[in-house]
Formats: sequence, structure tokens, C-alpha cells
Amino acid sequence: MAATPRPSVFADPAALMRVRDLELRARAVVEGFWKGLHRSARHGYSTEFAEYRSYVPGDDIRYLDWKVLARRDRYFIRKYREETNLRSHVLLDLSRSMNYGSSSYTKLDYARTLAATLAVFLHQQGDETGLVTFDEGVRDYLPPRHRSGHLHAILAALGREALGKVAALKAPIATILGRGRARGVILLISDFLTPLEDLRTPLSALAACGHDITLFQTLDPTEIHFTFGESADFEDMESGRSQMTDPASIRDGYLKKFNAHQDGLKQLCSTLGIIHHLLPIDQPLETALHAYLSDRQGLGPQVQRTRGN
Repeated sequence: MAATPRPSVFADPAALMRVRDLELRARAVVEGFWKGLHRSARHGYSTEFAEYRSYVPGDDIRYLDWKVLARRDRYFIRKYREETNLRSHVLLDLSRSMNYGSSSYTKLDYARTLAATLAVFLHQQGDETGLVTFDEGVRDYLPPRHRSGHLHAILAALGREALGKVAALKAPIATILGRGRARGVILLISDFLTPLEDLRTPLSALAACGHDITLFQTLDPTEIHFTFGESADFEDMESGRSQMTDPASIRDGYLKKFNAHQDGLKQLCSTLGIIHHLLPIDQPLETALHAYLSDRQGLGPQVQRTRGN
């Protein structure tokens, strides 16, 4: 059962980003998420649905499947696989385009907080979590583990600056595939303002191995709606080229190309069985976590779990 979370103190991303410590930000989101669902952070909320069983008196009604009740007038409890470890990779784009932000924080601030939030959440679930940061190549690779100190290593790597000119998926995905063909969960965070032809081959290779893949596309609201008003010097964050431009003169053309790119990205994901989430960076991060869990529970047991270390 996935209820809609209530807003937490840090529902406003700007307020959350004022917390300088990345781990504190991530833990605030996770704790707020649990409180919003009226759940204890230690109660258990596995990311993988396992099976149904009939309700018996004394069961926690929070795990009732209300949709099944409405359709069949029968009470069923959703069970989750908490006895084994999920093997997951979080991938974070560290190219310079992630340094853009029209408010007090950037896409990278938001994306690394999301990555840290997912890592903390998975760690609390007892799942093995790995990290790949990348730009033109792999910046950091930490294989999936659930050991003391591993979460702190992930959080430290997430704190690196975005310096790469472009984001290329080939190397990070080759790194994951090169570590073995065991299926797992892939959580890929980027603005995905990359030509679709550069995304198709690496994502296809990943999907072909049976991985359960989710793309979190973090974009500034101005990139989505192009709400610039006055003439300004627009700079390509990755190439460094700049040009004085009247926004009104290019708005329609920009939005046409942007929307075509988004439609193509959604189609690519749909074809490959990949979940795509567009996350404007003014959206509460708890919403992203809730969407991820809702998708995971809706998918059912598609990935293979491995026994812990």
C-alpha cells in the first residue's frame, strides 16, 4: 500500500538545501518520508513486493491492498521480501550542465541530495548499494555493499564537484556490466539533456541484462518552461559558448525542440521497459522517493536478490 506522503518541514527544497551537510539532508528527507506515511523508520518497508496472502485478525491494516479489496471484496495483505538483500547501483551525472540553477541551488545540489537519499534509504533497508559518478568517464565507482562505513564512502563521493564537459553513459554502464551479469536495480540521475542517440545503446545494453532501471531526470523549472523574460547572455554549461539572446525570439523554437526531446526520451524508456521520472528541482524530494517506491511495488519481483555479504 502506498499512501500519499504529507509534507515535512523540508518539503521546500530551498529550505532543505540550506542544510549544508549532505548526510543530514538525506536523512531529513527519509525521516520526513516515513513520518508522512505514519511509519516508523525502523519498521520495515521493503522495496520489492513478494506476494499476497489472506488477511487474518491482528495483521497491520497498513499493509492491506485496498485496490484488491475494492475489486474483489476480499482482504489481502501485501508481503515484501525483507529477508534478502537487494543489489542496487546509484549513478550520478557530474557534468557541468548539472551546475545550472535559477534559484539558490543547482540541479547538482538537488541530484546529489536525491542520490544520498536513495543510498540512505536502501542502506536502512539492509540492501547492498553501490555508486557510480560520471561525466565523460567514470569519476568514482563503489561496488554494491552493505558494510560499516560503506554508506559514508558513498556520501563522500557524492560531494565531488561537477567538472566534466559532457555526460556519457557508455563508461559507467560498461563498468556495471563488467562486474557481472547479476541483475539488480539501477537508479540513474541526470538532466538527460544528451542526444537520444547517445543514450540508446548504453541503456539498451543495460536493459538487455534484465536490470530494473529507473531514470530520475532533474531539470530546473526554467529549462522546462523557458520562463526567461529579459535579454540575457545564455551560456552552454558544457561547451562554455555564450550568446546574447532575446528569450521571446527563441521561446517557441526552444520549447518545440525540448518537448520533442522529452517525447523521444519517454518513448525510449517505454520501449526498453525503463521507468522515467521528470523531477523539476522545485519539487519536494520526498515525492521522488514515494514515486520510486510506488513503482517498485507496482513492478513485482522482477529482479533477482542476492544473499548479503
